[in-house]
Amino acid sequence: MENQIIKHSSVILFQGDSITDGNRDRGSDLNHILGHGYVYMIAGKLGSKYAEYHPQFINRGISGNRVSDLYARWNEDAISLQPDLISILAGVNDAWHIVHQHAGGATDRFERTYRHLLAETKEVLPQTKLVLCEPFILETEATRDNFAQWRELISDYQVKTRQLAEQFDALFVPLQDVFDEAAKRTHAEAWLWDGIHPTAAGHYLLAKRWLKTVIEVGSKTGL
Repeated sequence: MENQIIKHSSVILFQGDSITDGNRDRGSDLNHILGHGYVYMIAGKLGSKYAEYHPQFINRGISGNRVSDLYARWNEDAISLQPDLISILAGVNDAWHIVHQHAGGATDRFERTYRHLLAETKEVLPQTKLVLCEPFILETEATRDNFAQWRELISDYQVKTRQLAEQFDALFVPLQDVFDEAAKRTHAEAWLWDGIHPTAAGHYLLAKRWLKTVIEVGSKTGL
């Protein structure tokens, strides 16, 4: 079942912002090049289970990136790597620039740029599988003052991400419900310490849902 995703010498690329970045090392230190978050956890699980296949996991998340920033570096950090699968998690910085009224948020380019990025990827890398992860948010002290606006923006991006996944034959990984349910168990900061960035426990929840969706659902849909 999982061989649909992990084949011999598969290259799996993770793209996004600081949540994906995970404070990764930019050098060659194998202890740190995948960062310290969900990417590391996913690579550990799949890399161990399918060691004989020699999969390669690459993290190119960059802290602070909006979708437009991803698109600006897409040739170098995605297309040129010729990945077999690209997983993308983005949206929170697009919302952040709008909420904080920064110049970068003067116009909302989330959907239009995401669409360009996916269309170009499909054109240049038609065999590459795509995984789009749902952006998420929780109300904490850090997000409370503007939470209504945060929630409105992120909810809109969630809908658009799901629609883009359908339009571009990508697998959609739902994540908001994971954190909503977790927040019922204990305070939101235990999962997203500032309402945006996961703790170790939060990264585990993210990795667990990614693996469940990509492996179980992806295998049924031919990913």
